[in-house]
Amino acid sequence: MSVATVVFALAFVFALGWHSYRQRKSKESLLAIEEKLKAIVDQETSGKLLVATDEKELQLVLAQINRLLALNQQQVAHYHKAKLEQRKMLANISHDLKTPLTVMIAYIEKLELDREMPEQERMRIIGRLHEKTEQVISQMNKFFALAKLEAGDELLPLSRIDLNEVCRQSVLDHYEWLASTGMDVQIDIPEKPIYIQGNKEGLERVLSNLIANAIRYGYEGNVFGLSVTEEEGQAVIDVWDKGKGIPETEQERIFERMYTLDDARNPAFHGSGLGLSITKRLVVAMKGTITAISTPYQKTIFRCTFKKIR
Repeated sequence: MSVATVVFALAFVFALGWHSYRQRKSKESLLAIEEKLKAIVDQETSGKLLVATDEKELQLVLAQINRLLALNQQQVAHYHKAKLEQRKMLANISHDLKTPLTVMIAYIEKLELDREMPEQERMRIIGRLHEKTEQVISQMNKFFALAKLEAGDELLPLSRIDLNEVCRQSVLDHYEWLASTGMDVQIDIPEKPIYIQGNKEGLERVLSNLIANAIRYGYEGNVFGLSVTEEEGQAVIDVWDKGKGIPETEQERIFERMYTLDDARNPAFHGSGLGLSITKRLVVAMKGTITAISTPYQKTIFRCTFKKIR
């Protein structure tokens, strides 16, 4: 037998052995992957597949499996967050409707039981009943408005509107309320019109929510402000106050649906956690952005930014 023949035979035997070794290692790797993947799925952990292998093809497959795991884990997290928000929303709805309805029932029972009630007291109670009825209707309208916005059922037709004029009118609409609080009102709206592509009714709702918030939660600072400015092709509305403000840890969450600060559920404020959520969706529907900047008892600003048009 020649040397060449021997070398060829040895090479052939080595190749068979190497192929068998690679097959065995690949099988072990696949079994390890299957076992780890099963554990991650069964235990619903946020783990990743970490398998030591020098096979490029298997490394690519592992990378894609980890991408799918990350996506699945993200979806699961969103699902659990949505469930928690839904539970909180139902609890808040129950609270916001049960409280005024309970008061209304008490007033009605009082009117029924006390037939000899003085007329002045009777009219006072009827007035309170009317106030509580409007409160319930307002809350229901907010719930329905948010549901329609989230479902995309409420379309906002956009057109060219004068931002300054809408801001001026919104301040006038709240003038009596502002005057009754004794707050120092500081308004800075340019005479020259600033136009945006927006929706007049939607912008009025945004400003109404922000102005009402500034009055309710900023009255301790005794100052209310609204300004309109232009910055690099953008129109900027600042609604601000110098009240107790928003803690830094809460500022990112205040636009979430049904989210309220600890004391915002005080009946004196009628906080439902819906106003700012609706406000943000309206601003986004008008191609704008809204942010909150707050230093308690110094200045709290809600800033809406829209693109200017000619």
